[in-house]
Amino acid sequence: MTSQGFTLFDTPVGPCGIAWDQHAITGIALPQGDATRTRTRLLRRLADAREALPPPDVQKVIAAIVALLHGELIDLSWVALDMDPIPAFDRRVYEIARTIPAGATRTYGQIAEQLTLTLPRSRETQAWGQGLAREVGQALGRNPFPIIVPCHRVLAAGGKAGGFSARGGIATKLRLLSIERARTSDAPTLFDTGPALAFALKPRARRS
Repeated sequence: MTSQGFTLFDTPVGPCGIAWDQHAITGIALPQGDATRTRTRLLRRLADAREALPPPDVQKVIAAIVALLHGELIDLSWVALDMDPIPAFDRRVYEIARTIPAGATRTYGQIAEQLTLTLPRSRETQAWGQGLAREVGQALGRNPFPIIVPCHRVLAAGGKAGGFSARGGIATKLRLLSIERARTSDAPTLFDTGPALAFALKPRARRS
């Protein structure tokens, strides 16, 4: 069995967790209120991981995630992920979601449309029909690599936020979108006022 390490790291939205093996990132945990809960969340899926100092390639991933959560529009599509345990349908959804750049959004329906162009034609895919968008949402709800697979950038029809499985639910999703300066009908911008903006962080300038 391939050995796995994990560590927690501080971000502007709280302590996140990251796990890895010799080849790729095996899991990400968003903040769960405190470091203990974040650690528990990560180990719930990766029980064999052991806390360790991250190697240089993982340190690079951590630095990129922290920069993104500071408001820099960072591209994380280069990060290698362990997709071997992921079902084929979910894997394809995650591959499409990873093409959404920071500051942009897509809908579940748009990802479903893209899937119908790439999935082999079968009775199963034909039967999904309009329900495919729901399947996309469920796959993103199982996402073991949040931020790197940016499920927070996928919205419901009409710009509505849709669901989000991380602690804080939709409020966390909107916070991440606000940091990235992505505009939706639900998400505040830096020009909005009122309590909804209380969680919005002032973005830093892009890296040159």
